[in-house]
Parts: sequence; C-alpha cells; structure tokens
Amino acid sequence: MDESSPVDVLQRASALLPALRARAAQAEQLRQVPSDSVQDLHSAGLIRIGNPDRFGGVGLDIDTAFAVSWELGRACGSTAWCYAVWTSHNWWLGHFPERCQEEYFGTGQDTLFASALNPPTSTVEPVVGGFRVSGRWGFSSGVDAADWAMVACGASPDDRLWMLLPREDFEIVDTWFAVGLRGSGSKDVVVRDVFVPGHRTINPNRAGDSDRTGWELHKRASYAVPLKMFNEWALAAPIIGMAQGVVDEFTSRARLGAGSGRTANSAALHLRLAEASAEVDTARKLHRADVGEILDRAGQGESFPPLERARYLRDASFTVSLCVRAVNRLYEASGARAIMEAEPIQRLYRDVHAASHHAALNWDAAAEQFGRRALGVDGQ
Repeated sequence: MDESSPVDVLQRASALLPALRARAAQAEQLRQVPSDSVQDLHSAGLIRIGNPDRFGGVGLDIDTAFAVSWELGRACGSTAWCYAVWTSHNWWLGHFPERCQEEYFGTGQDTLFASALNPPTSTVEPVVGGFRVSGRWGFSSGVDAADWAMVACGASPDDRLWMLLPREDFEIVDTWFAVGLRGSGSKDVVVRDVFVPGHRTINPNRAGDSDRTGWELHKRASYAVPLKMFNEWALAAPIIGMAQGVVDEFTSRARLGAGSGRTANSAALHLRLAEASAEVDTARKLHRADVGEILDRAGQGESFPPLERARYLRDASFTVSLCVRAVNRLYEASGARAIMEAEPIQRLYRDVHAASHHAALNWDAAAEQFGRRALGVDGQ
C-alpha cells in the first residue's frame, strides 16, 4: 500500500484541473468521460482512495475522496461526478463478502464499477447458490469505463438487494441525451437472464449496520457507518465543486471588466458574488463538518439513531440547495455571453442543476423526513 496524505492527493487533483477543464467540452460531445481523463485519475492514484487498504488503498478514508470531488468539480462537472461515483463504489465493495472483494480486485487495483439503483424494471429468482436476474435500469453514471456494474433488485426498498455483475453479463444502451452532466454517460444497463452468485450480493439496508462485514475486514472508521448514510454525501461533494467553478468563472470574467465605469464596479455584482460565494463556502464547510462528525462517531463506536440519520440527510440535501441558489444568482448576472457554448459558466450551471435532480438529493423529501422525525410523527 502506498501511503499518502490528504494534502498530497489534493495537490495531485489540483494538478489535473487544467487538463480536465480543457477536455470538458470534449466530455460533453462524447457524452462520457474521455479516456485520457479516466487514465489521469488512475495515474494520479485518486480513485484508489476509495479502495480498502488491502486492495490498493492509500491509507485514507472516504472524506478525502469527497474533498477531491470538490476540487475536480471546479474544472469538469461530469468527470467529478463520475469520480465520486467510482470512488464511493470501490468503498462500497468493502461491505461485500470477502470472496466478492477478492474477485473484483483480482483484475487490479484500478478496477471500476458503475451502478443502476433506480427503482428497477427487473425480475429476480432465487436459485441454488444465488439468483437469476433480468431487467433494465437507467442512470448508470460512468458505465462506459466500468469493468463491473451493480443493479438493485427487489420489489420494495426494504427487501432490495444490490447485485454485482462483470462486464460480460450486462449490455449498455445509449440513452444519455441530457441537458446537464452530459459527459457522465449515465446510460441504461440491460441484464438478460444472468446468474448472480450469492456472494456478489448485499442488503444495503444492513451493510455497515447489522451487517459488520466491512468493519470486520478493514477496521476503517467509515465501515462502522451504515453504508447508505454516505450516498448523499458522495453525490453532494462534486456539486459543491461545480458551484465553486461557477464562482471562479464569474470572478474571472468580472475582473476582466474592471476599471472606471466597467462592470466590475457594479455594486449589484459585488453583492451577488459575496452572497453566492458565501453559500458555496457554507455548503463546503457543512459537508466537511458533518462527514467528520459521522466518522468521529463511528470511530468511537457510537450508533446513529433515526433522528440523527435524518439530520445528516437533511444537511447533505441542504448543501446542494445552497449550491443551486449560488449558481442561479451568478448565472443571472453573467450577461449574454454566458449563454454561449464555449463559456464554461453555462456548462457548470447546467451540470449543477442536472446533478441536483438526483433522487437522493431531493430537498423536499429530506426536509419532510427530518421534520417528521424531529416532531415525533415517525417516532425517534
């Protein structure tokens, strides 16, 4: 295992920004992350932050991967989104049975998998040794570069299983024609009567909670946290970076207009920039504080009661709401040139909005769940 520090990996991430920024338009045209960008992430050792240490991890926990997502998002929202997905997925692998982890990482430390966890159109039949699965799932971000895919099967969230399949067991259907995150390549996955052995499945509602496989194998603080508690934080992280990218672009454009009687002297512009940048800073600080608190509590062996889980979900969704407000405020004041395809600010604005539509980040649902818990409507 190559030990790294958070400072080391963030410096490596920052060094990639010029190349990722230069390829952002190409990512949109390809409708997937360019292969050169995927290779850059591998070469910099950034994706392996999510790997368990025994499978090539670098001695850091998932909070560092979130920080890298923030940084990458400033340059290319789609690349940062897929990075967050791939890295958190390799962390998820640590919750699977040991045999599955050995099979997955048996092809190398840089193995990737995509997922499709939306309510499935699928059939699953228990058979000796596992399951036979058929179905079609959408929104599988980063699937073109993936060696494996994970799909959700089950009639309801309570009995749902996540099942991991190698590349030869699924098809990719190109359905990804979207207004934002175009480079994420979030296409459909089709599975036709495939056998999935039992050791390649987990119950996501138990992993990290009543099922302590990840902790027993890896003794990393994040594996003492219920798996699903980190889903929203992983997705929120690149959005914060995208919003920071809008702040960066807006500031750079405004500075070019500095001088007597020029745009940069506008008090309205100053107020918009101050409020938007404060919103993004607040989102990043709230993200860092809550994730740090979760890891600290897990490291001390504390539990996560329902109200606390609802609070963390509320906060993750709120960071995204703050970012949406920030990019709206700045885009509205960016002038006619901001609508041109060559302008990064319009792409990042679209990416933030597209990412914020993910079901896991829905503010209304998260706020209602917290309110019900806080008022005792659903119990404590």
